[in-house]
Amino acid sequence: MKQPKPFSILSDIIHQRRSIFPPMYTGEKVDDKIILELLNNANQAPSHKKTNPWRFHVISGDGLLRLASFFQNTYKENIDQSDYKEVKFKKLGTNSLKASHVIVVGAEINPESGLPEWEEIAAVAAAVQNLYLSVTAFSLGGYWSSPSLMINHIHEFIDLRKDEKCLGFFFIGIPQGDLGLKVEKGDIVEKVKWYR
Repeated sequence: MKQPKPFSILSDIIHQRRSIFPPMYTGEKVDDKIILELLNNANQAPSHKKTNPWRFHVISGDGLLRLASFFQNTYKENIDQSDYKEVKFKKLGTNSLKASHVIVVGAEINPESGLPEWEEIAAVAAAVQNLYLSVTAFSLGGYWSSPSLMINHIHEFIDLRKDEKCLGFFFIGIPQGDLGLKVEKGDIVEKVKWYR
């Protein structure tokens, strides 16, 4: 059976998906309308009982300066001095500024839904995968970061809903040309068992 063209296009995008880190971005800005298109694709993810638990807090413009400062202050105030690294401190101050937008990814976990928390988190992860594939289709860079220290303190920076948990930060930026990134996933045959 010949593959339908849309499947071939989708497969290409899936295979091209990479984590592209903020230092690899140009610092140029992406139009907010494109960001909204990306998030609309994320919004098409599946969720049990149609709870749609994903929540997105979009930070751009001067908000990125405030976020960078927040990251640095949070690190300085909460890290044990024996673990403090100046390189890490500087990185926290520059990564957000290299990005066009930083999206705080949240999961609204409603205890009354009767769903296990892992299902809601899995739904948010599916939404983030849609986001990853969408930035790839736009030739943009994306990176999902989940530093526990920042996750635990981000409520001091943004308004999380009552039952919302932060699951990390999705950085979006314009890559510095063709980065030639390779990802080895190994042979799928080694990861599949057939039962006939």
